[in-house]
Amino acid sequence: MASRDAIRPPPQAGEAREDIPSVVVAKDHNAILLHSIDEAAVHAGLSIGLPLANARAICPELTVYDADPAADSKTLNDIADWCDRFTPLVALDPPYGLFLDITGCAHLFGGERALLQIVTNALRQRGFAVSAAISGTSIAARTLTRCASGTIVADGEEAAAVGPLPVSALGADPAIITGLRRAGLKTIGDVAARAPHEISARFGAAFTTLLGHALGRGDAPISPRKPLPDYIVEKRFPEPVATDTVIMLTLQSLAKMLVAAMDKQGKGARQLEASFFRTDGAVRSIMVETGRPVTQPELIDRLFRERLEALNDPLDPGFGFDLIRLAAGRTEIVVQQQRDLDANVHDNDQLSALIDRIAARIGGKRVVVHLPLESHIPERAALAVPAQHHLAAASAAAWPERVTGEPPLRPLRLFERPEPIKVPFATVPDGPPHQFTWRRALHAVVRVEGPERIAMEWWKRDGGSLTRDYFRVEDAEGQRFWIFRDGLYESELKDDDGEPRPANWYVHGLFA
Repeated sequence: MASRDAIRPPPQAGEAREDIPSVVVAKDHNAILLHSIDEAAVHAGLSIGLPLANARAICPELTVYDADPAADSKTLNDIADWCDRFTPLVALDPPYGLFLDITGCAHLFGGERALLQIVTNALRQRGFAVSAAISGTSIAARTLTRCASGTIVADGEEAAAVGPLPVSALGADPAIITGLRRAGLKTIGDVAARAPHEISARFGAAFTTLLGHALGRGDAPISPRKPLPDYIVEKRFPEPVATDTVIMLTLQSLAKMLVAAMDKQGKGARQLEASFFRTDGAVRSIMVETGRPVTQPELIDRLFRERLEALNDPLDPGFGFDLIRLAAGRTEIVVQQQRDLDANVHDNDQLSALIDRIAARIGGKRVVVHLPLESHIPERAALAVPAQHHLAAASAAAWPERVTGEPPLRPLRLFERPEPIKVPFATVPDGPPHQFTWRRALHAVVRVEGPERIAMEWWKRDGGSLTRDYFRVEDAEGQRFWIFRDGLYESELKDDDGEPRPANWYVHGLFA
């Protein structure tokens, strides 16, 4: 039975006296309206959508809070993280709802009724007002939460369960709900008794589809917040654990279980995620990636040790973790290679393991390799990519070979962005400078090679890219620079009146 929970905690308005109504207000088309209200406000005659001025007239003693959608969204996501302990398939149902696909999970918690009680009681203890239901379709479960919280519907009995509910439980557009009531259709069962083509002609095909899903005739697919991992192993603790030793021993044990499960299908992990569930509901997740499929528990343990030691925000157990989970988010088939005679295989394995360890400590995006690109523009001739995913391509990349006996055409150190220099004058308009100032230091030019003219790619020109003349220059102290003039005299370097203007000079790299 495909069962789903729909949990709908309303936003919290803060601490206030129970006998004084509390409301949350939001601006809508320059009008301040009631966005959420508590039970005391309902008893006072207030309703959602009522202007704040009218609400104050009805109830002068009113506690008002401003709506904070960002905080509401964060709270909902935090609750969704906590719900990951019950099922990996948790989807958001904005603004205040969640879908939990508990297919095949309920028996782990004593059945559907017990699971429903665990979820709702835990959230109520944290101050949330919760309504929840279990049904074979997500839309039916959401409909039941609005008017029949706590209902568990067997597969195929959705129509009988939602039939007595008012049409407002469908959550359709208010104009449609008003039209249904004016037509004398007060319950979902009344609407379902009409022919589908009659409902579609009056209220549209979208409403007919929504009604069919609520009645169990098909279902709208949910979109889980996270993709389902390929493999998951976890350990629950009867008593919370908080010591680093127990945590690392648990990760070691889970790594062995995960590798054993992957080994049955000849796979290795490329992406691993460890999740730590605290007793107060907070969840901390740590992810590591590998350049090659990992099939050894020792490597997994080492990577997570490196990652935990490098965290800017240490792993805070609070009052302890009651659940630790290890998941392989992405796996690949392990290709067996001859390792006894081929030394290159061992070297590649060691290099890949080293890159994984460094990436786990400082981040995968900071460990890069460079791949050549078909471009004559210096800053575009190479592409920096993560080493974990492109090590093999970098090893096989073909770079231009240096001509024997000739000086290098490109500097050893190329700046990511050319740095401007001050050139007082050049020997001729298109010639090199006698001296230039870079980083507040004056450099007298004694030797020059060039120019090497490089035109910008015409199919990528945006109107501001000019032709460059590069020079390899050496100053009096023996330092060698790669400088260029941006633009050609008399053709590109002109002002708005067509008169010649001075050129801008840049240093683009340093030779060894």
